[in-house]
Amino acid sequence: MTWGRAVAVFTEHRINDSKGRRMKQVLVIGGGSIGERHLRCFQRTGRCEAALCEINDDLRKQLCDRYAVRRSFADLQQAIDSGFDAAVICTPAHLHVTMATMLARKGLHVLIEKPLSTTDVGLEELSALTTERGIAVSVAYVLRNHPALQAVKAAIDARRFGNPVQVVYCGGQHFPFYRPAYRQIYYNNHATGGGAIQDALTHMMNAAEWLVGPVTRLVADAEHCVLEGVDVEDTVHVMTRHGNLPGSFSLNQHQPVNESTLTVLCEHGAVRFESHNSSWQTCHQPDQPWTTEESFPMERDDLFVRQAHAFLDQLEGTQEAVCTLAEATQTLRVNLAALRSVQSQSWVTLWTRKSL
Repeated sequence: MTWGRAVAVFTEHRINDSKGRRMKQVLVIGGGSIGERHLRCFQRTGRCEAALCEINDDLRKQLCDRYAVRRSFADLQQAIDSGFDAAVICTPAHLHVTMATMLARKGLHVLIEKPLSTTDVGLEELSALTTERGIAVSVAYVLRNHPALQAVKAAIDARRFGNPVQVVYCGGQHFPFYRPAYRQIYYNNHATGGGAIQDALTHMMNAAEWLVGPVTRLVADAEHCVLEGVDVEDTVHVMTRHGNLPGSFSLNQHQPVNESTLTVLCEHGAVRFESHNSSWQTCHQPDQPWTTEESFPMERDDLFVRQAHAFLDQLEGTQEAVCTLAEATQTLRVNLAALRSVQSQSWVTLWTRKSL
């Protein structure tokens, strides 16, 4: 892939952190909104130096000026050959696997934005390559870094209210308010990772699979209801089976209020994650209100800073991947199955009982 002529704005250097250790050199690939967020959030960790690879000259210069980035590139191969420890892939989803494979062959560890891809092509090769070469890989399902969702998982894993028996998600937001350029970016095409299923619902599918296990069967319905200038779905309903455990997911990208609630019903109570107010709640008595266990006031960047710290911890060998390549591959299969189900108007099986 040709990314144009490299822009040299930096001479070779090594910078140490406050403890005298060499700071990790992290390359952010792609300067769109999520790439910009990763750039500033990795900087905020104080544990690495972040560089940028972006083919748009004007955008690259703007971001480098805004964040005092000392190394930037317009050419991906030049960037890869410039001595980085790791890279964050922030390009449209159909490019993720090819880029991750290229990076892994050069020995770079990778944090890959979600969704992992838009097809399963190349995933077996990437998995084998990273395993063989000891490449650290994580996929940026950022909600797994949320302390409230982590607390929900801990409560479920401890069987605080018995075994899970059902999972329910309901949420929505006014997507154009948060992403006014949605018509011009990846979102406008399924092939580049667009639409509500691949862009938004995938976060909660991944979270639900983390809490109660992989989706084994599903049936989906979706429609383009409101968003102007695109044809992809902005409203989705999915019924799932996670083995014997049923689930339901409802999402829209046009309601005025921003809210997102994931609830796991258990044998003797219920546990809930509310993303919009950064809290988790429980209830275990009939006809009683939810009890807020804990709230975590957060700015939106805070979650991405936590994710950056977690990835750097993974590079240092002090923790495992927050979302592994295998887990993200499973959620990719859910995305693709949901899209197939919308087209066929039928149930789609991902795993048979025998394969489980």
